[in-house]
Amino acid sequence: MPHIIVKLYPGRSEEQKKQLANEIVKNVVNIAKCEEKVVSVAFEEIDKTDWPEKVYKPDIMEKKENLYVEPGYNPFE
Repeated sequence: MPHIIVKLYPGRSEEQKKQLANEIVKNVVNIAKCEEKVVSVAFEEIDKTDWPEKVYKPDIMEKKENLYVEPGYNPFE
């Protein structure tokens, strides 16, 4: 608890992903008041052409009740 999955386009370096993961962990520990050892972060790289069907539709459109920050775009419009 908690496990964070970051979905993004391919192209970030391993160093960028490690840096982002470390910053996410720091913030989760600070805000959620949990120990660092219980936080995990994973990355899923999704091709831009697959994004609408693999991410936007199932994770954003179909789970609006779970969103705390909505994106400012809609690939279906």
